Amino acid sequence: MEQLKYIIVALFMASGMIASAQDKSKNTWGLVYGDAITKNSKGQVQIHPVHYELNGIRIAANVYTPANYDPTKHYPAIVVAHPNGGVKEQTAGLYAQRLAAAGYITIAADAAYQGASAGTPRHTDKPQFRTEDIHGMADYITQYAGVDVHRVAALGICGGGGYTLKAAQSDKRFAAVATLSMFNSGEVRRNGFQNSQLNTIQERLQQATEARAQEAAAGEIKYAGVASISDEEIANTSTDLYREGFTYYYRSHAHPNSTFLYTTSSLLDLMTWDATSGIELLNQPLLMIAGDRADTKYMSDEAFEKAINSKTKELFLLKGATHIDTYWKPVYVDQAVQKLVDFFGSNLKGQDSNHQ
Repeated sequence: MEQLKYIIVALFMASGMIASAQDKSKNTWGLVYGDAITKNSKGQVQIHPVHYELNGIRIAANVYTPANYDPTKHYPAIVVAHPNGGVKEQTAGLYAQRLAAAGYITIAADAAYQGASAGTPRHTDKPQFRTEDIHGMADYITQYAGVDVHRVAALGICGGGGYTLKAAQSDKRFAAVATLSMFNSGEVRRNGFQNSQLNTIQERLQQATEARAQEAAAGEIKYAGVASISDEEIANTSTDLYREGFTYYYRSHAHPNSTFLYTTSSLLDLMTWDATSGIELLNQPLLMIAGDRADTKYMSDEAFEKAINSKTKELFLLKGATHIDTYWKPVYVDQAVQKLVDFFGSNLKGQDSNHQ
């Protein structure tokens, strides 16, 4: 009961804090990243909010089209999967916009049960759903006017990177695969960040089991994660990922649809899942980008080594960057985007290429 009280209080605190952040954003589409589109101008990159059905759930997404987009031409396309707790208006939108500026049609969608997409219980975070979200983006964008279905790629950021590795194992519509600051959600939920909770795996599985039983018996949803956080708590957080992540999501780039909460029962699925399980099925060209100072880099290292059947693969390090730095700092975003453009340009070749 005490935990439930904490969640309720925290949710009220979070709603007030995030509403304040929303007031600061004057962007028409709620975009909170730097240099975001503020209006659709003729001859420039444009944003197109769209909705589509995926397994009976209404998905909210943004499609970005290149400058001077002509639906009668043939463009390469990229689906962009957002980080855990993130939404399409944050770093996923930033990279989608920047890649559109390089000549790609891109899509960033909110995961089912999260953001502006439908689905209940809210904040459900199951790997099979997040992976299906990526297949769903491919379903939609391959039907979009002007998209060359033979030149479609996937980019996953943070948790979206782990899910992208999984989706691309079987979905060969993705001719090339890239990750940025890849986060293996299953490994971390199971073992703890940097393998810090190996001794409590069974205890946490029991808690997840009880949460699932509680949902079934009483319809009461238990949540894990962080609903709100004080400046002092942020300052005292020891790991770069979480300290800088709290600042990004709850201060500098806050969005009303973004939250660190997820249903405790989701751990039943998360803790038995791993982004690298079956990764030998991945045979597409693979680019993995990570900051060389990122405390999450070990996850990219592990996945990269196990991807033994990718036709070509590269682990590209951003010198001096932490995990969260890659989400928004121009010096690192510029480098990452240039590397992505080079990679996709080399591996998405076809007729009527319009990208620069």
